[in-house]
Amino acid sequence: MPGKIKYKCLIIDDEPLAIKVIQEHLTNFSSQIDCVGSYTKPIEAIATLNKGGIDVLFLDINMPSIDGIEFLKALPVRPYVIFTTAYREFAVEAFDLDALDYLVKPISAGRFLKAMNKFLSMKQAPLHKPTAYIHIKADKKTYKIPTETILYVESLDNYIKIKTTKNSLICYESLAAFEKKLPAEFFLRIHRSYIVNINRFDHYTSSYIMLDDRQFTIGRNYKEQVLNQLEKQHAL
Repeated sequence: MPGKIKYKCLIIDDEPLAIKVIQEHLTNFSSQIDCVGSYTKPIEAIATLNKGGIDVLFLDINMPSIDGIEFLKALPVRPYVIFTTAYREFAVEAFDLDALDYLVKPISAGRFLKAMNKFLSMKQAPLHKPTAYIHIKADKKTYKIPTETILYVESLDNYIKIKTTKNSLICYESLAAFEKKLPAEFFLRIHRSYIVNINRFDHYTSSYIMLDDRQFTIGRNYKEQVLNQLEKQHAL
């Protein structure tokens, strides 16, 4: 289709069958995504990655030569990364590296679709109205924090705890006041004590959201609005 942007992806997984599964899922995005290569040995993919132009990398974690997390740390320039693994326990470390998503094998078509919708929304709508950074006063300092790195915000009486992918900050401010500073399309008040980044959670039910290896209760008074927003934002 003339004028339509087509993004390039790369797959690294030591299991050929796992690569085939991802390739099959990608056929549903053939008009938007071009898979330019797949590798069973991470070291062989470095030359392709160093040339640039790769928009998204599907990366396995548990590989014999070098694990995916260490491989990603060594990359000088990183594309968007979607980890694909059979192990749930690496999720926190993966998101600490700003992974776009974390898919646990076997990867269903619906879960793959959600990850790709997240990628496409990031690529196709880079100029969101809210600012990319927020200033936070804590420890007698002012921190400039990228909003996308904020995992959740928790009320602590007259203070709030802001958990990011790198650290935790405690500042003197109400949760309601801080909520107004956050981009509404990414952050959701789910309880009188919690705001969460809806691009960062692992999974949710009708009663809680799992994020950063922690279970956050959805408040009774927030439940209808929260579930409607989650279904709308992450519809499969």
